[in-house]
Amino acid sequence: MKKIVTFGEILLRLSTERHLRFSQAEYYKATYGGGEFNVAVSLANYGINAEFVTRIPNNEIGMCALNEMRKLNVGCDNVQFGGDRIGIYFLETGTSTRASNVVYDRANSGLASLQKGMLNWKEILKDATWFHWSGINPALSENAAEASMEAVKTAHEMGITISTDLNYRSKLWQYGKQPNEVMPELLNYSNVILGDIDTAYFMLGLESVDPDYQNSNSLPSLYNKIYELCPNLQYMSTTLRYSVSASHQRIGGILYDGETVFNAHIQDVTPVVDRVGSGDAFMGGLIYGLNEKPLDKQRALNFAVAACCLKHTIAGDYNLVTKEEIEKLINGDFSGKVTR
Repeated sequence: MKKIVTFGEILLRLSTERHLRFSQAEYYKATYGGGEFNVAVSLANYGINAEFVTRIPNNEIGMCALNEMRKLNVGCDNVQFGGDRIGIYFLETGTSTRASNVVYDRANSGLASLQKGMLNWKEILKDATWFHWSGINPALSENAAEASMEAVKTAHEMGITISTDLNYRSKLWQYGKQPNEVMPELLNYSNVILGDIDTAYFMLGLESVDPDYQNSNSLPSLYNKIYELCPNLQYMSTTLRYSVSASHQRIGGILYDGETVFNAHIQDVTPVVDRVGSGDAFMGGLIYGLNEKPLDKQRALNFAVAACCLKHTIAGDYNLVTKEEIEKLINGDFSGKVTR
């Protein structure tokens, strides 16, 4: 069985319930999540041997996070204990015309204080066929950026496929460096990148653009500039999200292989239960699809979009759906009828 390793931070998620505002909340629902961990959960649900690498505090909350990994069948043999605390994010879930809001509390967390040399990447990746990271890691701290570079370089030297979700979070880049000072060298090693074209241009230090995703003929020239700066890039994918309201999303996607633009049909998702983690669901679906044999690029994209759509119907960070449920959606079953 293929082994896919993801690297990032597991977070304690504290969310208001029933769409309450922070100012109205008398208590918060405690769950766990985090971009790279969410991807590992998706892959484990699809039957993949998925392992998550992170650093968590050696205390009761850290152990709760570790137990969550085990409960969700995600490998955790290379989780390291350390740091003062677990990262936290507070979520105010929007509805209708009011958007959701996130407040981060991640300073001095286990991953933010991770340093180069603390993890033995050659040992961790010895049986891996795929390594996944995201732009969240290097946004946390200079130490985390250097540790990410160490991981990416090792994976590249070992011939392991590397995927990246750009995951730009403006609230996290607070340690004195901008993405275009850090991300270009990291993305140099990526074989698969998920992200908007304009975000990729911003991170790579290119002049800003305003892509027209409805005009497929205009996209190759824009994607090709990213390929020029990322010499190992094989696939670039973009999630298409048209927000009618916080409760109504229209979801599609694009996959580009350096020659052909693949498009997935736009799907309406309403009402939205929880859109947090939907991009991670897309990433997990795309990784799964690109690992299927024989490779069918259109199917890989369709699988990713269907996974993303279904995540909007599930509370929490994780996409707790099966391959069979995704297959039904790919095949046009939008009925939502009770399965008896």
